[in-house]
This record gives sequence, C-alpha cells and structure tokens, in this order.
Amino acid sequence: MTELNYTHEKNRKSWLTQANQSDSDFPIQNLPFCVFRKKNSQSPWHIGVGIGDQILDLFELNQLKIVAEKDQFIMDAASNESLNALMTLGPDAWRILRFTVFDLLEEGYSAEEKIRQILVPQSEVEYSVPAQINDYTDFYTSEPHAVNVSKQLGINVGDNFYWLPIAYHGRSSSIVVSGEPVFRPYGQLKSADSNTPVFGACQKLDYELELGAFIGLGNERGKSIALSDAPKHVFGLCLLNDWSARDIQGWEMQPLGPFLAKNFATTISPWIVTSEALLPYRCQWSRNVDQPQPLDYLDSDNNREYGAYDIKLEVSIQSEHQASTGQPAKPITLTSFKHQYWTIGQMIAHHSVGGCNFRAGDLIGSGTISGPSDSEAGALIELTQSGNRPVDIGNGETRGFLQNGDTVIFKGWCEKEGFAKIGFGLNFGKIF
Repeated sequence: MTELNYTHEKNRKSWLTQANQSDSDFPIQNLPFCVFRKKNSQSPWHIGVGIGDQILDLFELNQLKIVAEKDQFIMDAASNESLNALMTLGPDAWRILRFTVFDLLEEGYSAEEKIRQILVPQSEVEYSVPAQINDYTDFYTSEPHAVNVSKQLGINVGDNFYWLPIAYHGRSSSIVVSGEPVFRPYGQLKSADSNTPVFGACQKLDYELELGAFIGLGNERGKSIALSDAPKHVFGLCLLNDWSARDIQGWEMQPLGPFLAKNFATTISPWIVTSEALLPYRCQWSRNVDQPQPLDYLDSDNNREYGAYDIKLEVSIQSEHQASTGQPAKPITLTSFKHQYWTIGQMIAHHSVGGCNFRAGDLIGSGTISGPSDSEAGALIELTQSGNRPVDIGNGETRGFLQNGDTVIFKGWCEKEGFAKIGFGLNFGKIF
C-alpha cells in the first residue's frame, strides 16, 4: 500500500458541498470509518464513512445493491456492527471499498439522490468503539517525553529506550469512545516524606497525547511481521488519550510498570483515518548519527524514507466554568507525530518478533507524542514540571494537573502542499 492514486488528488470534489469547505475534517480525500447509530435509540450499530458533516451508512448502501457483484463480500463485511470483519479482508479489499465510496460521493455521480437518502447528519448520532479490541499495547516512543520525565525523577533515560520500542500490555475493557465520562481513579498514594502509603483519590490526574493504530491483518502465532510488511497490517489511525494517574503511578510501577495508574480509562476518537488516506503525509524517519542505529530487523530503506507521518496534533483543556459560559478551550500544545523516535512499523515488527500474534481490531498506542520544544509537550507532567509550573488554560485559569469538570480535547490533522487537508475529528473526555 505505497502508491498514490486518484483518491488523493487535491482537485477532486464531492457533490456534498460541505465536504469541500476548507474547515472540513472529512473531504472526499479522507473517508474515515466509524461505528454509529441515531442518538437515544436502540437501533443496531452500523459502520459509516465520514464525508463533510454527514455519515454514509454502509449497511444501507449494501441494501441498494449498486456495488459490483464481485465486490459483494466486501459490502457484506462492511454491514456488521463493528469493523473487525472488514479489517480481516486486507488492504486490497480496503482499497476497493475506498474507490467505491469515493466514486459514489464524487461530483458528477449519476445516482446522487440515491446516496443522499442514506446520509446521516453527524449531529444526530452517537458513536461506539469502532472495533472489538481484543488486545491493547501501549508504547513509550518519544525521546523528548522520556528525557523530560526522567529529568524530573533525577535519572537518565534507560539505555534500552534507544535500542527497542518499549511497551506494556494495557487494558482493553476500559477503552471508551470520545465523549464518554472519565472517572477519577482511586489507589495507593505515597509521598516522598512518608514511609507508608495511603488510600485515596488521585490528586495528579494527567492526559497523554497519543495516536492509536488499529491492526487489520493479523499474523499467525510463532510467525513475526517483517518491518517491510508492517504497513500492510495497519488498517488506520485514531486519536488516543492515555489517561494517567501520576501519583498512583509513581508508587506502583516498580518493577513491572503502571497498573491502576493507567487501567481506569483510555479514550479514542470515533473516527479511524485509513492508512490509504494517510499515504500523502508520510515522511522521512531518521536517527541521529551519534545515537545507536536500529538492529537489522528494525531498519529498512523504506522505513527511513516513508516510515514517519507528519500528523499535526493539538491539545486544549476546557474548564467546567469555561464550558458553562460558552468560552472556547485554549490550545496549550501543538506538535507533530513526525518527531517520534520509533515508527509504527518498528513497533509492529518488534511486538511480533518473538512470535506474538496480532488479531484484527487489536490496538497499538503510540506512546506520548512530545516534540522538541517546551510547547510541544504531550502531557501535563512535562508542560507543568509535575504541577510546579501551572499552564494557562484561558480565562485567568491555570492547571498543574486536571480538576473535576475539566474536558481534555485532542485534535489532529494532516496538511501538505499539493494535497487536501484531512482531519481526525475530535477526541474529548470530561473528568468526574
């Protein structure tokens, strides 16, 4: 899945005029997937494709029987209540479906009125986690994040960070879709001047700005995925918030890593932007000559040429007071995924090299995404120096860590000269 095609051309337009507006996350060049149903209904979940401010209902599209008979198996897979069946079909089928939907939505399509009848306004729906997530692995792959946090702890970044993509196995049962409440966790807390811990509510609640990669094609147990093949296994990307209880984490994580500090919630955006849609925004990945170069199984010419993505990412916090008085959230971080020390392909290659098998719908967290400057930090623990330097969130309010009633909002988009700007929608969660 490396070649650009007509669906990436900037001059292509949709007959749905809202999709052609410059501020739309979902122009015809994007076509992200979601799982949705009408608000406050008990109707079945349907797979949809975002276009402008609407959703194309793929279940209803299948009922029209206007897709080529040879591709019927793809439409049947896309008529389920989750994306897993479609994911298992692989990149050739994903591309056929993209071409099909693109052609139906492009300006000049002859049966436009038929398709208009199966569009659903995004304002009228609720979303579900778009796939059955059996396993979730969260990585630790940003060098600025590792350096910033290690400095606060008075330690150096571990040597292994520079040789392999570090990760831990997360909790899939508490992955929720954007808009679901996030409940402040409880656990053991231990201050530096105490010999014993106490039980209580987290006082240092934080977010972590990440991307999530959904696995499409799996692999057999005992057979690894080569770095050169890894991109074919990625169905697409979403925005991911790895909520973190820093005070619980500081006490519990030695020697096996975080537990209660992470397992209470992970929020993902409802939209999966496909690997195909992201092809124009790939960019070079490099390793400084004075740093360890990857071992052979984590290195390839293609990964160095196209392994990274220039995905712009923004974080804002809206307080309960700001929300109640109609004040917009103020951005506090702007960075790019291109700064990550390890690529998604390297994460997949390393994850599977011991024979671990992926399954369709498995989710990979990129790890906190922090850029090289202070304003590009992807977590409050970095931005505020562990709460000691509160950040301005607007309206005279500051935050060291998150308070009840705060809503954390992530945005993501790609833009490049000669190509359309595409977005990821929103990822937001409110603290209770």
